[in-house]
Amino acid sequence: VVRLRRDTTPFLHRKGAKTEKREGKMAATLRHAIAAAAALLAIAAVCVDASSTFYSSDPNLGSARVVFQTNHGDIEFGFFPHIAPKTVEHIFKLVRLGCYNTNHFFRVDKGFVAQVAAVVGGRTAPMNEEQNKEAEKTVVGEFSSVKHVRGILSMGRYSDPDSASSSFSILLGDAPHLDGQYAVFGRLTKGDDTLRKLERVPTRREGIFVMPIERIEILSTYYYDIDVESCEAENPFFGGDFLNQHQKLNDGEENASLDTQVALVL
Repeated sequence: VVRLRRDTTPFLHRKGAKTEKREGKMAATLRHAIAAAAALLAIAAVCVDASSTFYSSDPNLGSARVVFQTNHGDIEFGFFPHIAPKTVEHIFKLVRLGCYNTNHFFRVDKGFVAQVAAVVGGRTAPMNEEQNKEAEKTVVGEFSSVKHVRGILSMGRYSDPDSASSSFSILLGDAPHLDGQYAVFGRLTKGDDTLRKLERVPTRREGIFVMPIERIEILSTYYYDIDVESCEAENPFFGGDFLNQHQKLNDGEENASLDTQVALVL
């Protein structure tokens, strides 16, 4: 009995040592995996932050910001008022009127463009008289030396250089062949992650267009000014001082702004 105990005890100790060694290796592997995951998350956060910083630090940007709330996430952009003043005035007025609500991205060509449809015919909701009046206007072609790179906003048009109306593209990659041919009027400031989601949606080709199979809806829109107090920026339609930062809205714009508020609440 003594011999058995003497022989068994070291055996059990050896077995415990192996188990501890194996568990130690597993713990070390787990720690390495956690550290690697944390590093990847940190890199991703830095990349996202760097992207936002890069976009928002563009010296051409004014202080106004527009947010399109889509069924794939939010897209925020700003304007280049000194590069394309007439285009910026027109597009920003369409936004203030709520014209892009219920519109959609009719074209998503990965690495090239995500294009917003013209609001006339692109919306599911009917437009009022003031919205129709502004939406039917065209803008003179304000071509510049600003390069077409990822994140840039560029007006769509027909062969007539002065035929741009309300359709525009967000560049998903560099497109130097567009430089000087289409009016650049702004750029993305936040939402590159949403653009990447759009690039992954199933598409079909119709002629020269690559189009999403399912509708990419612009559910609602809002705007704010980065120079305004944060509380007003977070509630752009309810801060009394906010409207003083822009030109006085006419009756049609005021009504459309109320429509936009309702869309946001719904």
